[in-house]
Amino acid sequence: RRYRPMAGAASVPGPGVPFVTSWSGGKDSCLALHRAVASRARPAFRLSMLREERERSRSHRLRPAILQSQAVTLGIPLVTRCASSSEYENVFVSALRDLHAEGVEAGVFGDIDLDSHRLWEEKVCDMARIKAHLPLWKAPRRSLLDQVLALGYEATVVASSEQKLGSAYLGSPLDQGLVREFERIGIDPSGEEGEYHTWVTGGPLFSRPLGPEFGETSRQSTYWFLDVF
Repeated sequence: RRYRPMAGAASVPGPGVPFVTSWSGGKDSCLALHRAVASRARPAFRLSMLREERERSRSHRLRPAILQSQAVTLGIPLVTRCASSSEYENVFVSALRDLHAEGVEAGVFGDIDLDSHRLWEEKVCDMARIKAHLPLWKAPRRSLLDQVLALGYEATVVASSEQKLGSAYLGSPLDQGLVREFERIGIDPSGEEGEYHTWVTGGPLFSRPLGPEFGETSRQSTYWFLDVF
């Protein structure tokens, strides 16, 4: 059937609706999950995509064991799939179809204002016969960042752009002091222009805070990454 884009409003699944959340491990996917849970939707799974060698997540280069540690404290099962860039869409849709067969009716995503991302997410969910929801859609970026912190979520910078930020802030806790520092140096403090990515280690949905240990930093193409274990 032919895909037709949805209207561009933020939404969450309704009460009791089983959903899968697309999970990077960072602040935006966490806040999207928080809003879906607050709507009394039922979090059935978290879906994280790994690189083809299976050793790291695609976006944040986190170890699968680190993503699993979040699963334990969140109490939401983690589903992972491995894919190269060329295979990504087919593998993602296949995963959604498998989860739909398990009863999932909706997909939750943490994107804020990139139209191309929303259109892709709506398309792949449509292909899997589930409904896409973007709880953060078109909200002011800074207000979302402030909400993450006000809710008590704890996050650490684990990836950063060489061009926009360098490696100096890897391992820094995301707090209002760091937000002011990012504003001072002239980057989007929310990181929505690709400046940095985070890993969430605690907050309202977590049964206990995680105690990360940090390893070496490495540069891959135009990004710096911090090894977390």
